Amino acid sequence: MIREFDDRSSRMDSFARCRRIWLPLVALTLAGGTLHPQTNSGNGIPTSSHISSEEQAGIDEDILMHHFGDIPKDPGPKANLSPALDRAAVDAAMRKVANWELKRAEPYMNPVWTWAVLDMGFMAASREMNDPRYRDAMEKMAEKYHWEMGVEDRVNRGWPDNDDQAIAQTYLELYFLDPKPEKIEPTRKALEGLFNTPQPMPPSDQFQQLWWWCDSLFMGPPMWARMTAATHDPKYLAYADQHWWEVYDKMYDEHYHLFYRDKIYIGVMDPAGKPIFWSRGNGWVMGGLARTLDYMPKDFPDRARYETQMKEMAVALASLQDPKNGLWHSDLLEPADYPQPEISGSSLITFGLAWGVNHGVLDRATYLPVIANAWRGMLNEIYADGRLGNIQQTDESPEHYLPQSSYNFGVGGFLLAGSEVAKLQEH
Repeated sequence: MIREFDDRSSRMDSFARCRRIWLPLVALTLAGGTLHPQTNSGNGIPTSSHISSEEQAGIDEDILMHHFGDIPKDPGPKANLSPALDRAAVDAAMRKVANWELKRAEPYMNPVWTWAVLDMGFMAASREMNDPRYRDAMEKMAEKYHWEMGVEDRVNRGWPDNDDQAIAQTYLELYFLDPKPEKIEPTRKALEGLFNTPQPMPPSDQFQQLWWWCDSLFMGPPMWARMTAATHDPKYLAYADQHWWEVYDKMYDEHYHLFYRDKIYIGVMDPAGKPIFWSRGNGWVMGGLARTLDYMPKDFPDRARYETQMKEMAVALASLQDPKNGLWHSDLLEPADYPQPEISGSSLITFGLAWGVNHGVLDRATYLPVIANAWRGMLNEIYADGRLGNIQQTDESPEHYLPQSSYNFGVGGFLLAGSEVAKLQEH
């Protein structure tokens, strides 16, 4: 797992050893309507005065150590894309972003969860645009890693945990296109190990259950549902169903109809006295609902509970959409603290809403305007070369970032959203 779970002090220490002096003023960055002096971090990454040293340490790690994304000094002009919801216009925006990301990302692709989310987006883009390039890149990646999940670490954190499992969603979708047993056999063996091997307990400050963070509802359950579809064995979906509702019982706020990211945020208030609900965390859940329901049988006993949850969250999230830019902020309840739109959360929320409309779970008349405004807002964050900006770095809570920040998982969310937005006129 990458930094969502790491000790933050260790992140900073890893970069303190190579810290240099701050460089002179190079630009002004517009964040949330305010001009901030843009400088470089001690590691040469563009930054700004509204980004804390702790936040910057994480940004530097994401870019320099893991190649999850980048932040150019000058991203250039924005693209001029049609916000129309017809298939041709949506596909044009998807293709622009996908082509830019594929060229940048291919040398670094691996089974880590951030890449796994991008892989899901590429698979969705390939289906939507009937373009084999993205699917072929996923096949190449899968073969490189022998259709296996991430690096095993049973002692320290269990394996494969949900973040490790995320890559298998793509393996399974490739299997459905060409059902060769070797594509899912490593996944099957790993999951059998989970059934039969005691897992280490979570950190002491978290709920003592296997899935103790809300992100897990995107990373794991869609894979378990696909595994049941591939093998016709109901035990996989039953396993996901059991653990989904454990997360729900502990982390879902019945008043706000939103998820806390994990235990440590329950009861914690922001400076305005409001609880902290992270947009990407709730985006993970909305996306997880859509991708799990996609492969859940219509007669599955708990299916109605998942649909009810999607409906409740949709009402809450629609009410928190920024009326000016159509997007959601990193802190859902207190955008003043994080005034920029945040694309990874916004794209996953949009994906869930559009999936819900397309599959008859959500009311079309109510949510089509919400989706249209969100899609328009996301297009406004695309640069002329195809870069998708305003994506928060990896972490587990609201943070600050530069407007030109782009990361692979945010692009994956955007492509997932586009794949459902493109279908809206058909339904």
